[in-house]
Amino acid sequence: MPVVRDICLTLKTSDVLRRQGVREYSKLKSEIETITSELFATINNDSLLEPAIAYETYPVTEVGHQQISLEGNTVLHGAILPSVLGEAREVAVVVCTIGPRLERKVTDYFNSGEPLQGLLLDGIGSAAVDALSFELCQLMAADASLRGYQASSPLCPGGPSFPLSEQWRLFELVPADEIGVSLTSSGVMVPRKSLSMVVGMGPQMGTWTKAESCERCNLTKTCRYKVHA
Repeated sequence: MPVVRDICLTLKTSDVLRRQGVREYSKLKSEIETITSELFATINNDSLLEPAIAYETYPVTEVGHQQISLEGNTVLHGAILPSVLGEAREVAVVVCTIGPRLERKVTDYFNSGEPLQGLLLDGIGSAAVDALSFELCQLMAADASLRGYQASSPLCPGGPSFPLSEQWRLFELVPADEIGVSLTSSGVMVPRKSLSMVVGMGPQMGTWTKAESCERCNLTKTCRYKVHA
């Protein structure tokens, strides 16, 4: 199972602010700008980001109705899987995380009576997860190209037509504990700033932008954090 830890994340201020629910940057209060800059320095000084990726690839053995079968008698269920990953020769099962340190610092801020710092740092953590997802897609594309394949965009449990319950199955396919990620009894990942997903690999795989993914989401009309085309 490949594990990747040496990952450099590029965080854009605009992405961080979007993850904090801020749309009109010109109206941003100088206090928030100052605190956000200070938090970036804290992240670097205290090494609050520990990005890591664990993944494993499995040959596709059969594509059925609302499901895909993988080598080893494993079946992934989801209405979207055959239409999006139907041409895949392999499926990469991936878990990634930015680690627990940033979340602990967020808790420290709230416990010490500094909720604004806590909220802003949590937004930075969410932006870091987005950046990690981008790096993951680059990694999957490079891995697929080694076998003469293309990589699809990722599908995450809990997304449109891919039930959150499939998260348990993904964790059976990749030892996420190698990078310190586990599931609670209710299926929530710990650390919370983590992602699980599948990526199809084959001769001709479809890709889509983050904005297109947001448009397919059931929360597209109400989400404060959606990416616009």
